[in-house]
Amino acid sequence: MSSENTMRAISQDVLGGPEVLNEVELARPEPRTNEVLVRVRAAGVNPTDWKHRATGGFLGEPPFVLGWDVSGVVEAVGIGVAHFKPGDEVFGMLSYPYRHGSHAEYVTAPARTFVHKPASIDHTQAGALPLVSLTAWQALTEYADLQPGQRVLIHAAAGGVGHVAVQIAKARGAYVIGTSSAGKHDFLRGIGVDETIDYRETDFVDAVKDVDVVLDTLGGETSVRSLRVLRPGGIVVSIVPIGSEEFPEEAERLGVRALRMLVDADRAGMTAIADLVEQGKLKATIAGTFPLADAAEAHALGGTGRTTGKLVLTVD
Repeated sequence: MSSENTMRAISQDVLGGPEVLNEVELARPEPRTNEVLVRVRAAGVNPTDWKHRATGGFLGEPPFVLGWDVSGVVEAVGIGVAHFKPGDEVFGMLSYPYRHGSHAEYVTAPARTFVHKPASIDHTQAGALPLVSLTAWQALTEYADLQPGQRVLIHAAAGGVGHVAVQIAKARGAYVIGTSSAGKHDFLRGIGVDETIDYRETDFVDAVKDVDVVLDTLGGETSVRSLRVLRPGGIVVSIVPIGSEEFPEEAERLGVRALRMLVDADRAGMTAIADLVEQGKLKATIAGTFPLADAAEAHALGGTGRTTGKLVLTVD
């Protein structure tokens, strides 16, 4: 049990499979100037979590506490915080990648990380949204400048980022084409996808042409091949930041644009996401919830790559 000055958290001492995750007791953080201390009620688990668990990724060697998504209640505020007070319900994404640690009972972060949680959704729903929503929002609106009537192809459209991107694209008036396995096509149509492609049976390069925007959630060869379905001047935005030089070179040859990105914490983006939630235009599909202590089970399920929507850790 955690005491007044400590908290439960999920940590790891070595890199490896889900079994390396352990519940530990750590010192409860204190908010510094312009920071808030949030009592975590729910925190999403994303592919970046299990990749960092296994490889260290941007974080290097453990020990570390993973997690970037947060929904919770402000416990205390540092000097200078004017936007929040203790008791406020908030959600947001810790600055990616180096400000991690939401898979714990408490977390501190700059006040601008958070916005007020929409009253219409619970903490589980709010905890599922930030990282995937900011990724999709930044890709589609800031980098691709998606406009009404444009055609967008979303790879892995039933996944965490994908299913949120579909809803953001539809809210912006786009025509959405989504790839997934055939078993997920009814789900995709239910969230607004106009045209579905079974990637196991159909090569998307043969099935799609003249799209304005491709959201590439897969990387590798998919990034390069996606350039071939664009209209002149169209753009592929890849959320996989590392890959071959062939991607920008092929884009130049074809007269289209290629961009790789990483999500970044952003209050304006979170405000836009909260607005879409309030308007009933954005909702996370929850593939499973797990108590904090069962984080390893969430990682194991996520690692199968077969879930639809988001996995969430809940903190009592």
